[in-house]
Amino acid sequence: MQLRKARPEDFPQLKPMLLDMGFVENEAALEQRFPAFCSRPDHLFFVAEQGGVLLGYALVQDYGTHLRSGNSHRTAKLDDLYTAPDFRRQGVARALMQAVTDWARETPVRYVFWYANQREAGQAYQAMGYRPAPSGQEGFDFYEIDLGDPAQRLPHPQRGP
Repeated sequence: MQLRKARPEDFPQLKPMLLDMGFVENEAALEQRFPAFCSRPDHLFFVAEQGGVLLGYALVQDYGTHLRSGNSHRTAKLDDLYTAPDFRRQGVARALMQAVTDWARETPVRYVFWYANQREAGQAYQAMGYRPAPSGQEGFDFYEIDLGDPAQRLPHPQRGP
């Protein structure tokens, strides 16, 4: 399995995955938007591939430099993580999450966060070692990777230390 950035010509293989993720309001508009997402500087779009077959993808939105704290609290949101059904439980999601984490360290991004349903997705993230927190949205949990040095963490005025 190799990981690489998505390319516009990946759309035919990714389309069923994108549709399975849901919330596609207009398939034609999705197809028109797709090429731009492969090269947007504020998004990271990885695919997992083996023998010319796409196994899954991860899409991360980089929120960029924070107004008040610069890059020390730079945040990115994992919008999608998807493994094709025939390739689940074979390490595809784990490899994609490692690629996201490696990218975040190199960028540098301090926090990567996402929301996941409490069913299949949440179970998969927990099996990878991520711990959920309440999201305030019924049926979904909040997840976060903090790549900062815990010894240098400043207490949040609302949360405390």
